[in-house]
Amino acid sequence: MEAAIAVTRCSTYHDADGAVARLFELLGGIKSFVGRGDSVLLKPNCIAPRSRRHATQTHPAIILAVARLLKDFGARPFVGDSPAWSNVYTCIKKLRLDADLQRLGVPVKQLDKPVWCDIGGRNSKVGISRHALEADVIINLPKFKTHQQLTATFAVKNMFGCIAGKRKAMWHFRRGRTEEFCELLIDIYRHLAPALTIIDGVAAMDGQGPIHGRDRNLGWLIAGAEPIACERICSELVAVDPAELPIVRQAGTMGFGIHDRTKIKTLGDDYSGEILRDFELPKLVPVRFSLMHVVKSKCRQVVLLARGIRA
Repeated sequence: MEAAIAVTRCSTYHDADGAVARLFELLGGIKSFVGRGDSVLLKPNCIAPRSRRHATQTHPAIILAVARLLKDFGARPFVGDSPAWSNVYTCIKKLRLDADLQRLGVPVKQLDKPVWCDIGGRNSKVGISRHALEADVIINLPKFKTHQQLTATFAVKNMFGCIAGKRKAMWHFRRGRTEEFCELLIDIYRHLAPALTIIDGVAAMDGQGPIHGRDRNLGWLIAGAEPIACERICSELVAVDPAELPIVRQAGTMGFGIHDRTKIKTLGDDYSGEILRDFELPKLVPVRFSLMHVVKSKCRQVVLLARGIRA
């Protein structure tokens, strides 16, 4: 097997429409991933309600650029996530994206209503949002950033946000070893099988990500259908050995994805002379959440529901 990964220069978010359109062209056009009339989940990284000035969430310009192309093509996109903090509506509002999506006729959905699915070889029952499972197509829109538990996350982990409600904290407790947690992330990705991943690396985050790291001007969009190949190319952009990424290592153990660099073809702009070589990796902390952390997470959910907020 071989993988084609498109890389386009996008120096500022004002260039997002053209850069996103070029990604699709390089990869064979929208019709290679989506059919007319398809319901398409756009799954950004809406981890916490922070503004577009920070490299915490997927930037609204990227979400809107993809949504416009899909609407023009005749598909039916909607934006969905189940953030670790607050809810998707608050996150989208903090990005000042809600009005633009409403004008475009693109709904926003909290990824709730769990359907218990047997995931992976361990037959783990995971509560995946019905909205994600019922979409005809998923387009994964993660953010390019470090992660203090997993070194850096580029493609695979974003689909963890399709777990409904606040059950993600429980999985940090139940699969607390790094290898076990990465296995779960890969199994969820494989189960949901996004048709395409487009990584927002225009403004990236290094240091103690995924929320409070340092904003970096990187200036690239990366896209492909094969997530491990995407992870490898993202690693090259910031001079990180992919062997340092637990998700990539575990994918190799599981035989998931394309790891051989000679079988990954890059399309688009040459980045070999523009590698960011001072990308700061985080000081790692354990994946496992304490039982008290899980209890507090559940309590916060109860409080939100009591206030009439969909969590």
